[in-house]
Amino acid sequence: MELDVIQKNANTEVGSYFVANYPPFSVWGPGYRDAVLDGLEQAPGDNPPPLGLYIHIPFCRKRCHFCYFRVYTDRNSGEIEQYLDALTHEIELYSRKPYLQGRDFEFVYFGGGTPSYLSADQLRGLVDRINKHWRWERAREVTFECEPGTLKKSKLEAIKEIGVTRLSLGIEHFDDDILEINGRAHRSPEVVRAYNWAREIGFDQINVDLIAGMAGDTDAKWEDTVAKTLALKPDNLTVYQMEVPQNSTLAREARESDGEVPIADWPTKRKWVQYAFDEFCKEGYEVSSAYTVVKRDNNNGFYYRDSLWRGADMIGTGVASFSFGNGNHFQNEGGWADYLDAISNEILPIARGLVPSDRQLMIRELALQHKLGKVDAGYFRDKFNVEVAAEYSDVYAALVRSKFAEIDGDRIRLTPQGLMRVDALLPYFFEPEFRSDLPDGN
Repeated sequence: MELDVIQKNANTEVGSYFVANYPPFSVWGPGYRDAVLDGLEQAPGDNPPPLGLYIHIPFCRKRCHFCYFRVYTDRNSGEIEQYLDALTHEIELYSRKPYLQGRDFEFVYFGGGTPSYLSADQLRGLVDRINKHWRWERAREVTFECEPGTLKKSKLEAIKEIGVTRLSLGIEHFDDDILEINGRAHRSPEVVRAYNWAREIGFDQINVDLIAGMAGDTDAKWEDTVAKTLALKPDNLTVYQMEVPQNSTLAREARESDGEVPIADWPTKRKWVQYAFDEFCKEGYEVSSAYTVVKRDNNNGFYYRDSLWRGADMIGTGVASFSFGNGNHFQNEGGWADYLDAISNEILPIARGLVPSDRQLMIRELALQHKLGKVDAGYFRDKFNVEVAAEYSDVYAALVRSKFAEIDGDRIRLTPQGLMRVDALLPYFFEPEFRSDLPDGN
């Protein structure tokens, strides 16, 4: 077996490489809804996996040109309040399900959209209503995504007050022209102001997001952004390689023109991510995944990430949110009206799902854990009774030949070169029917 991810086409084209789940979303369907609901009616057993809560806040000041999430930029205060009421009621409906009843959340994640789009009063009101049905005082980690330009010191105080332990700032870049070209709503002065407020208020864990390869970027601009980010001394740095998802503004513009997108090619994006990682590691950070570096010895594990990639349950609430519970995948209604109608009728707004096989559950965890840059074969032997090194001997042999991996007994480790292109490598672990669209340019 030979890997085909190096030479063919290094340009960034319309489409997504990022692997978020397995089996692919394309095989999920409404026919699994009853099976998913049946799973929620079952008792969880004596040793259920960790349980997390995802809260989707789908509102933004602007839609970024690369965004493909379910977000709204035109909702008034009355509509926002209607959505928050529905969100609260959805959580109440889940709290009654036998599989979930009485279990504590071990992690909570406010994502979007832009959770910090909400006012301080809206945030407090939302959490007060949720607390009547389900609380998260025992959660090991509560993460909250922020767009710097939406923050005031008083709002950050409210975010701290509702129990957030990790603040995630979507900086993306420090060059204001690049932020403008890519449709970002904030500008660089708002980043520094918001970050300083967060430190003053006492957030112990602050994550900063950057994106390598945004339209208009150059070596010099990227190096300047990395230097300015490093000067902030965040607890974690997350760097994504820019993609052009099918339903983004960039994708539409590409289809209307000659098909080209103004995004750096894959070798350049990998080079820029590696540069950021190297600069941070010189200052005492260490690589935590294909996308993150963390400060050493500072309680900097991404608990929600590590739990999800090891089979934790997570209930995703809000329009279009994804969940994983009792071994089943499911997703909420993707339309505003459909979501609200289901909740108003006391129905969980589940639109589609999938009941994966035991083998697919194993592949899911194997693929996702490769993103950490290391895999323990003993974990898969103990949990799934599978010898992954033998099962995928041809894949691992090809990875080793390509200098993308090293294997020492049960320790399987991706090299820096392998880690930078991990999402292009993961489909080689998929079942044959899901390998037909293997990436050819990353």
